[in-house]
Amino acid sequence: MPSPARAEIAVIGGSGFYSLAGLTDMERVALDTPFGAPSSELVLGTLGSRRVAFLARHGEGHRLLPAEVPSRANIWALKSLGVTRVLSVSAVGSLRSYIEPLQAVIPDQLIDRTRGRASTFFGDGLVGHVGFADPFCGEVSTVLGDAAEAASVTTHRGGSLVVIDGPAFSTRAESELYRTWDASIIGMTALPEAKLAREAELCYASLCFVTDYDVWHENEDDVSAAAVMQRVQDNAAAGLEIVRRSIEAMPASRSCACGEALASALMTDRAVVPEETRRKLAPLLDPHWGPLA
Repeated sequence: MPSPARAEIAVIGGSGFYSLAGLTDMERVALDTPFGAPSSELVLGTLGSRRVAFLARHGEGHRLLPAEVPSRANIWALKSLGVTRVLSVSAVGSLRSYIEPLQAVIPDQLIDRTRGRASTFFGDGLVGHVGFADPFCGEVSTVLGDAAEAASVTTHRGGSLVVIDGPAFSTRAESELYRTWDASIIGMTALPEAKLAREAELCYASLCFVTDYDVWHENEDDVSAAAVMQRVQDNAAAGLEIVRRSIEAMPASRSCACGEALASALMTDRAVVPEETRRKLAPLLDPHWGPLA
């Protein structure tokens, strides 16, 4: 069953963003979910007047590969805590000369190049098809963009994010291919996170810090793990300021359609959905079908 509502906004920290300073009334919560344990314990606290949950995407000590991140467990856990909005922070490579390292991108589109990642809560006797034409919440993306600009970070609003499996970086041929697709940035973790957030009716937006030019730029060094981590450290203070500003500026109520993503998505007659599936997905289904007796 869902836990009592204990947070309204979640921050999922990616490479180099392993904690959220400034929280008061903090508590660490270890949750078990029908999809296993989340990446790490969740840190709950208050920032200003808002209740916030922080989750380290790659686990404490950065121990999870991008393809190993238990995204279903992470999103289920946030939903069960009452979260309605998710701010994702991640490191990405630039596929455009005008998008430079240490700048920020707030993408509005995704291209999925992952393989084999569990990318849906549906199945096991329940069919659902959510709309995903616009994968990021426009309302939260606007707040993130405004906060980034207020923090004096050069910010690019919009653009397509290519998500690859990793953990290896792209080949030169792949990098050039993605450029022909007019993609703006490349990363490894926004999917299936964004899809699962939509199925859970959470607003989801991503703050992407550019660390490199992947491997396409003739006059710049190829991406490397060392270079990525150095740039992430360079951007750590700006990332924290942007997240804080975004949380403080977030509207009290949602005016987007993210919270109604399942209203017309559930295809299966509820009478034939297995009870085990109903209970497993109670945080998602109960707002629409009511709790099981």
